[in-house]
Parts: sequence; C-alpha cells; structure tokens
Amino acid sequence: MTALRPPLLALRGLTLEATASGQRVVDDLSLEIESGAVLAIVGESGSGKTLAARAVLGLLPTGIARTRGQILLNGEDLAAASDDRWRDLRGATMGMVFQEPMVSLNPAHRIGTQMEEGLVLHTALNAAERKARCLDMLRRVQIDDPMRCYGAHPHEFSGGMRQRIMLASVMLLKPRLLIADEPTTALDTLTQREVLDLMLALARDEGTAILLITHNLGLVARYAQRAVVMEKGRVVEQGEVRQVLHAPRTDYTRALVDALPRRLPAKAPTAPTSALIRVRDLHVSYPGARQGWLGRREDKRAVLGVSLDIAEGETLAVVGGSGSGKTTLARAVLRLVESCSGEIRFRNTDVRAACGAELHDFRMACQLVFQDPFSSLDPRQRVVAIVEEPLRLLPDFNPQRAALRAAEVLDEVGLSGYGARFPHELSGGQRQRVAIARAIVRRPALVVADEPVSALDMTIQAQVLRLFKDLQRQHGFACLFISHDLAVVEQVADRVLVMQAGRIVESGTRDALFDAPTHPYTRALLQAAPTVLPQPP
Repeated sequence: MTALRPPLLALRGLTLEATASGQRVVDDLSLEIESGAVLAIVGESGSGKTLAARAVLGLLPTGIARTRGQILLNGEDLAAASDDRWRDLRGATMGMVFQEPMVSLNPAHRIGTQMEEGLVLHTALNAAERKARCLDMLRRVQIDDPMRCYGAHPHEFSGGMRQRIMLASVMLLKPRLLIADEPTTALDTLTQREVLDLMLALARDEGTAILLITHNLGLVARYAQRAVVMEKGRVVEQGEVRQVLHAPRTDYTRALVDALPRRLPAKAPTAPTSALIRVRDLHVSYPGARQGWLGRREDKRAVLGVSLDIAEGETLAVVGGSGSGKTTLARAVLRLVESCSGEIRFRNTDVRAACGAELHDFRMACQLVFQDPFSSLDPRQRVVAIVEEPLRLLPDFNPQRAALRAAEVLDEVGLSGYGARFPHELSGGQRQRVAIARAIVRRPALVVADEPVSALDMTIQAQVLRLFKDLQRQHGFACLFISHDLAVVEQVADRVLVMQAGRIVESGTRDALFDAPTHPYTRALLQAAPTVLPQPP
C-alpha cells in the first residue's frame, strides 16, 4: 500500500486578528494542499480568504497579526520564519498572481526589467541567460511578439495580456506553490479561460500546487479538485468540489450556489413600439500612434458600422471580449466620445448634431452606471449629496424637494438611513446601489450600465441585478447593458448583440441567441463561460 504524500502546504488553526480592536478576521482556519493539486477558497467579500492567502506569504497588512496557528510548508513552520527566510521563499518557492495586474506591475519599468527581478534575486544566471529565460516564458504564455513585449511598459497591453505577463513573471522561478487571488475578475470569458488554462498547464508541467482565491463558483467547478468555503473568517464547509457545489451541507454554501445567475422567463410579447433610441451605421475611431517622428498616424477603428434600436422599457445587452468596442459604442451613443459618421436619434433628436439646450436635455434623459462605483462616487460627498447631484441641474431646483426625492430613491434601493455616510463607509454592493440611485433619481428614459456588477461577489451581484430589474419594471426605463459576463446577460437581457473587433457579428432575442448561436465567435464565448449547473435545454 502506497503511503499518502504529505501536504505541500498545511494551515493548522490559523487565527488572524486586527491589532487595534482584537477582532478576529480569520478564525481557526485549517486546510491542506498537495503538490500538483488545485484547492479553491471561496466566500463573499470580507470572508477572510485573501488575508489567509497573504498570511501564507508573510505579507499581512499593517494592523493585522497572526495570533496563533501554524503555517507549514513542506513541514517547516513559517510562523517563526525570519525576514531573510521569507525573502528566500517568496518568488522561488511561493508565487502570487494578484487580482489587478496593472496595480502589481510597476508602470515606470519595462516588462523585461520586472520579469528579471526574481531571477536576479534567486538565481546566478547572467544577463543574457535571464533574458533568454524571460523570452521563452513569454512564448509559453502565448505572447505574439516576446521581444517587443520584453521592452514595452505595462500600459501598452490589455488586461488579459498584462495578466499573462504577470503569470509568466511568477512561473519563471518554477514555484512549488502558486497563490492566485481573483486572477480573472475583470477579464472577459474568452480571456479568462485562456489565462486560467495557461496557469493550469504551466503548473502541471512544473508540479506546482495552486491555491485559487475566488468568488466565481463556475471557476471552482471547472478547475479545482477541493474547495474551502469561508464566511466571516471561519470555514463553514470543505471537501470535494462536486460535493460542496452540488450537495452543500450548510445554509451559507447553499446561498452562494443559489446566487448564481439563472435565466428568468422572457417577457410576455407586447405590441411593437417605436424605438426610443436608434443608431445607424455608427463609426468611431481613435488617433493611433505615429510611426516614427515624421511617419503617418494610423487611426484605430473601434466601432465599425454598428446599427441598433432600443425600445421603451427594453434591455439590450452588448457582449464581447475586451477590446471588442462595446464600451466605446455605449459612450458614443451618449456623446461622451465623438463618432466619425453615422446616425444617432433619440426620439426626434439628432444626437450627433445636437448642441446647447438640446444636447443638455438628451444627456439629462440618459444616465450612466459605471463599472467601479468607488472611483465614480466623489469620496468627499455624503451619499445624499451624490444622489441629489443630477437634480441640481434642473431649472426649478429646490433643495428641500431634492432632499426628499433623494431620500425616496435611497429607500427604493434599500439604503434608507444611509444618506449621511461617505462612500468609503459602504460596502461594494452598497456603493453600486448609490450609483444606481444617482442614475434613476431624475427618472431617465435610458440607463447605460457599463459592467455594473463585474467587481462584486456572487451574492451581492444577485442582489444588485434583482434590484435593477425591479427598478426597471417600476419606472419603465430602457437599458443598454454592457457586459462580458454571459451569465449576467442571460439573467437581465431581452435582446443581445455580440461584438467582435468593432462589429456586430450576431444579434437576436436572448433565448434564441443563447440556445442556438449561429456565429463561431458567439459559440466560443458561450463555451468559455464557466458553469456550475447544467445549461437549460
């Protein structure tokens, strides 16, 4: 009988506390992961999963301390490790892929310099050997032009490409343990699958264990063998992925699974109505980089001949990969970026030719919900002032009536009594509710929602989407919904447009497009979307 292999990493009763208050943020966490295995830690924001991962790397933030428990790596208790020992382990034995590569990559340094840093610290390779190793790894993560990438800066790449570069940098040293903290949250489904498949392939080649931190249960079902479910710092359930997701033993795990987006019944057919907004043959270009000092400037064409209609009360979703042009299309419809040619008509207004009061009235009838509410809400204003802001542009603005209207809308979005708070005093889901309240306070005819739930965990995402649909049913506004998450689109859309490289490649009703896609790109998007539950027939 073959003896069981000892775990590569074992946490025994790990407890972390906030030093100022003594509050436990991770309480008695125990788990094991073997070489070559994939273990997922799942839970809502604030469950302690990221802090646990940072404790494994000895990178706890100021104000958080380990009060008891063991961190065993190959049997060595790292809780007593010196700073020099931690530096030896980080990179060479343990690596981490962070959620947002643009933050973890230094914008001031070239990619090659950043990739070589670990090799300089942990190997005796000379400069030529380090460069060759970096170029080889860039090829392995499918970077088309490794030499150009090696000499470029992070801002020259898309989110998916930056995440590939981050993965290449981490795997360059062949770590025994790879911690991936929400590595694909902001990526479209195709890029997400490519990055994670690459990560698993590289880890398999090197026998690397992966600790996957995520709130996406679809990714857990596709990539992990075991899962640990955390709530408020404690483990509430752990075991084989199939058992945890398909036969959960706790109410909390069942709530996470129940929060997965599911297709709602289609709206009952209604009499045809004239389009609220009509777009015909719209083109949008951006100035490109100049080729040399005196060379020609090649414009980048972002939207190419797009046409669409949105009826009163309808939700039209636009989906596609990063760089497909969907956000540029939404901004062009609102005249937040200028289009080169085409027609945009809102009711009887020619939007492209509108100016002065006519343009002002159009923009007041259309509101925008941004992807990241923390950056779109003024941190110096209280919630009630943020929600009141669109009302201040009315010619008959009255402070008392505006305050009452803001309080009414905050009650509609479930934030009654929150008006005196600042954005930093709210959770991510609460901030997105404030953004929605600000968008609907003037009863707009059209709301453009640009990736409004992509940064939220599953349960908060479900709450925000349910709220959005209830408000639309109550107030009757039309919605242009921009998303890369097909599960979310399936839940909210009446009709769907699929964009690729600036063009509409397929369109149709939600049910027709999801059940019988005709374009290869649409089929690829649907196949790449991770799922836990069987697709509807």
